[in-house]
Amino acid sequence: MSDEWGALAERIAGHAQNYLDGLTRLASGEGGDAILPLLLVEVAQVSLAGTQLGAMQDVILQGNFEPALSEDPDVDPLRTALAARLGPVDDYAEVFDPYKDTVVTPYRLSDDLAAVAADLVHGLRHYRAGRPLEALWWWQYSYFNTWGNHAGAALRALHALVAHTRLDVVEESTVV
Repeated sequence: MSDEWGALAERIAGHAQNYLDGLTRLASGEGGDAILPLLLVEVAQVSLAGTQLGAMQDVILQGNFEPALSEDPDVDPLRTALAARLGPVDDYAEVFDPYKDTVVTPYRLSDDLAAVAADLVHGLRHYRAGRPLEALWWWQYSYFNTWGNHAGAALRALHALVAHTRLDVVEESTVV
């Protein structure tokens, strides 16, 4: 594996861990009422890592084979905690694929955020097992297959929520 691949794997692993740490803190109540803009930052930052994976050449594993890992940790407790924190803004509508499937689909922010976390955790497990190329392969594959879509949908929903809280204000009456 080249030094370039190793450096990229290290950067992506850092982004993945930062996302997981941030999500865990926000799910536990850190951030208070600022959860929406803080989630927006977390998703935007990990999306940058995804776009880097999307812009690079395909990672191909020797023999096109991913070494087996034990079962990934369950992210459902994280999803459940996020759903509780998000409450009434957890549910939203999204068009899954604007080119092939233009039907509006119900989504949940907590599901999207946890789906991204699950894919990142899987890649981190390869990375920590000393297999950075497998980690890059997984992160790139799952970015195109799963977590890129979930991150993009969550980013749009969070952006809309934050924009509404900032822009949908009642104008103060002016006193003359």
